[in-house]
Amino acid sequence: MAVIGAPAEHPSAPETDALRGRVLEALRDAGAVATGIAGVDVLDRARRTIEGRRDVGLHDQMAFTFRNPARSSDPCRALPSARSAVVVAVAYESERGPAPGPLMAEVARYAASDTYQELRRTLRAGVQVLRDAGHRGVVVADDNALVDRAMAERAGLGWTGKNTNLLVPGVGSWVVLGSILTDVELEPAPLENRSEITRGCGGCTRCLEACPTDALVAPGVMDASRCLSWLLQRTGSFPREFRVALGVRIYGCDDCQEVCPPSRPPRGSRDATARVEAPGDAHAGDAHAGDADAGGANAGSAPAGAYVELSDLLTLDDESLLERFGAWYIPRRDPRYLRRNALVALGNAAAGSPAPGGTVRELLRRYLADEDPLLVQHAAWAARRSGQDRLLTEGPWATHPEVLAEVSRTHPTLEETLVAPAVDRETPVNGPGQR
Repeated sequence: MAVIGAPAEHPSAPETDALRGRVLEALRDAGAVATGIAGVDVLDRARRTIEGRRDVGLHDQMAFTFRNPARSSDPCRALPSARSAVVVAVAYESERGPAPGPLMAEVARYAASDTYQELRRTLRAGVQVLRDAGHRGVVVADDNALVDRAMAERAGLGWTGKNTNLLVPGVGSWVVLGSILTDVELEPAPLENRSEITRGCGGCTRCLEACPTDALVAPGVMDASRCLSWLLQRTGSFPREFRVALGVRIYGCDDCQEVCPPSRPPRGSRDATARVEAPGDAHAGDAHAGDADAGGANAGSAPAGAYVELSDLLTLDDESLLERFGAWYIPRRDPRYLRRNALVALGNAAAGSPAPGGTVRELLRRYLADEDPLLVQHAAWAARRSGQDRLLTEGPWATHPEVLAEVSRTHPTLEETLVAPAVDRETPVNGPGQR
């Protein structure tokens, strides 16, 4: 969160209209695909939703906006003099090419490049206009100071889908969100003419059906304890019942976005090139010029970072791992969790493809002999999952408690079907779902 500029005298209505236009134009030129203006009243519905879901345990160990809902639902906590919020969506590449090799792990699209750095750069362009006019600006993006989706919905950028993501007309959910809080009062954009937003998801339930772990326990309600994206970021052992479902994911999960109709552009189109403005924007419908800032690689190609070699994750030292993957949320900044996740992905990759057997066995032996019981546990699971059961009895690790425990369990390929979540599916949807 960055505070820029100093307080100014309240300008006249014509002046604020002109300023609003300049700010939005600067944001569009910097790469925003959707912009809007919102008031800064407390986000009461979002706060009640966060508190309600936290009270019934749907947040699991997650902190983020759950840590202090009173703070994250009140824009004025970040800037006490705030009178308006300028809300922005920046698109990222939604296409993914085929994996370039058999032992590759998938990275969620938003994390394949430094999308949030691009978002902050875009927001700073709007702040510069405000500062030049003598006003203050606070950049708030992905830092737990504000519920981004609720602010974006208030600003008219889109609607919160049943997969808990904000859906922007013409772009879908392949966006990251952020706001500029400012001490100048800008006219909020009306919502009456946004028929697609009003229509919302309708009767579509594709995301609920596609979730590999049934983490979407009701429309717009996420049980974090079942969400693969969150489980990859939490401490402790990766839950056994979800290891096979993890597949070769190493960071994030895009399944609920991939099946979402508003997030699936017409064949041959470039979803990241479309620009969408909230009502009241004089530039609505302008085409975005310059794909480098808004979308990344060409459609159908693999963006840099879309895949990661599992052997890299399992052979690099701590310093190298943090240097290369430090932009990711890594629990306690401890590389052991990257290795934990990589071992699960390795077991699944080797079980489902003609992976190089020698490489897999070498990596498994390395971690069966590791000093960290957590990594031994996941290596033992990966050995059985990949059909390397004999490894567990061939080395000095054969008597390790984690190895013995794994040998005594049901084979990973024969594990029972995931148990349905014990959550009331009639839970009311009072606001945006919180990861």
